[in-house]
Amino acid sequence: MDVFSDDNPSNGAGVTAGPASPERSDGARPARSRGGRHPRGRDPERRRAILDAADRVIQRDGHEASMVAIATEAGISKPILYRHFGDKSGLYQALAQRHVDPLIERIRAELHQHTEFEVRARATVGAYLSMISQNLNLYRFLMDRATSEDVRTRSDLGLMVRRLGEELADLLITERRVEQRPRAQIAAHAIVGMVQAAGEWWLEHPEVEEEQIIDDLTAAVVGAIDGSAA
Repeated sequence: MDVFSDDNPSNGAGVTAGPASPERSDGARPARSRGGRHPRGRDPERRRAILDAADRVIQRDGHEASMVAIATEAGISKPILYRHFGDKSGLYQALAQRHVDPLIERIRAELHQHTEFEVRARATVGAYLSMISQNLNLYRFLMDRATSEDVRTRSDLGLMVRRLGEELADLLITERRVEQRPRAQIAAHAIVGMVQAAGEWWLEHPEVEEEQIIDDLTAAVVGAIDGSAA
C-alpha cells in the first residue's frame, strides 16, 4: 500500500500482490526514446513496480530491509535496481517523494479547511499520527535509516518540514492569529517540531491511547499560538 496516501492510486504507489515481473535478460525494457519508448533504465512503469517491491520489503523487514531483498522482490538484480535510480540515494529519494509528499499535502489540506482553527489543528494532528502509526515500518525506514545514511534524503525531508513551518506561519499571519511575522515563524516551526517529536515519542508508547495524544497535542498547539499572540 502507499504508506501515506491509501486512497490515491493515481500516484502509482499501490502495492501489488506478489513480486514484480522480471526484467529482460539484458536488464531493461526496450528503449522508448522513439516511437513512444523510454531509454534503458527510465521506464516509469518499471520504476513504479520496483517501488512497489520496495514498499513490500520495507513493510515486511522494517529498517533492516536491504537493497538485495528489494531487488529480489522486484525480480531484478541490484545493479539493475541502481540503473533505474542511479544509486541507493536515488531510491531513498524516490521513496521519500512517493510517501512524504502525500503526507504533506494531507496536512496542508487539513490546515486550510474553512473551519475553526482548533478543529483544523485537531484534524491535522490526527491525520499525521494516524498515518505514521498505520505505516510504522515505512515511516521508520524513511525518517531513521534513509536520513542517517543519505545526506540528500535528510536535506530533502528537512526542507519539507521547514516549508511546512513557513506555510503555517503564513496562515497565522493571514488569519491575524499572530501579528508579528518573527513571532509567527517561531511559533509555527516550534509547533511543527513539537508535533513531530511527540509523534515519535508516542510510537514508542503504545499504551497511550490515540485520542489522548490527539487531545493533548491539539491543546498544546492552540496554547502555543495563543501564547504567541499575546
